[in-house]
Amino acid sequence: MAESLVHAYTPLILWMGLGLLIFRFLPNWLPKFLGRGLYWVGVPLELVALARQDNQHPVGGVEGFPIQASLVTLGALLLGLIVSWLVWWGWQYFNPRFFKANLGESVSKPVLDSATKGSFLLAAVLGNTGFVGLAIAPYLIKVDALNWAVIYSITHNVIGPYGVGVLIASYFSHTRSKNRWWMQLWDLLTVPPLWGFVMGKLTQNIPLPEVLESGIQASVDVVIAAAFLLTGMRLAQLQRWKNLQLALLPSVLKVVITPLLVGLLTTWCLGLSGDRRLAMVLMSGMPSAFAGLILAEEYNLNRDLIVSSIIISTILLLLVLPVWIQVFG
Repeated sequence: MAESLVHAYTPLILWMGLGLLIFRFLPNWLPKFLGRGLYWVGVPLELVALARQDNQHPVGGVEGFPIQASLVTLGALLLGLIVSWLVWWGWQYFNPRFFKANLGESVSKPVLDSATKGSFLLAAVLGNTGFVGLAIAPYLIKVDALNWAVIYSITHNVIGPYGVGVLIASYFSHTRSKNRWWMQLWDLLTVPPLWGFVMGKLTQNIPLPEVLESGIQASVDVVIAAAFLLTGMRLAQLQRWKNLQLALLPSVLKVVITPLLVGLLTTWCLGLSGDRRLAMVLMSGMPSAFAGLILAEEYNLNRDLIVSSIIISTILLLLVLPVWIQVFG
């Protein structure tokens, strides 16, 4: 397990560290430009590449499509959203002085900061099931149950960041007076990464020139590195380190509470056990997704909160992984 964590975390640390170090020498507009570039070009190209790959054998020759894994993924997203919403509402209602100290709001009423609430929900709901999740899953889960983790990641990446995530980001990017249901629907239908995935699927069996195909597949590594670099730049821009205190709550929800509930519910409701159950717990407990930061850049949400949540949840994962293996393995 230690070797797999090192393998998964090394690029993250290197690229984030580079972004943190070189930001002072870069123009202030670059992080915003990079974030929007990832949203409109980088991530769609990445999803074209992933969709064109042969998903019959995504990891180690694993076969099969367990529909229960997709259902658990949808349930985990919905569960995370409901629990996060309730926790946010309760915390801001009963602890308004904390929000005044961190966000400069009045203590006479609950905080209604849409940008912060949107980032809170993105950080608590969306997980890094691709780069981190699939990097460590083969070392912790037996081959005959690995397809559950793969299907969870595929379902989450298609429906999570650029489905549920876009709806959350779009809703909280508008003021209440201007918010209309068709605005969220339009944002969802026009999201570039979703169309990138559709294009990749439709052209999966169409051969491309070798140079073009290799270039498209190489874009995956470039987009991942750019996302890490963007996180490092935004980390260098943090002005209020008290955002780290606020980020602790969505990080705990993402890495501790949600996987605990998934483990209990899949045991009681679906009768899962062993590595299949562990696969669902691990994937639902992955740290906050870098896609949340890309959405925050595009929809002008609280970037500091997203960056802080990515850092804290990534560190927290190291502490809880042995617990999930012991309890649900």
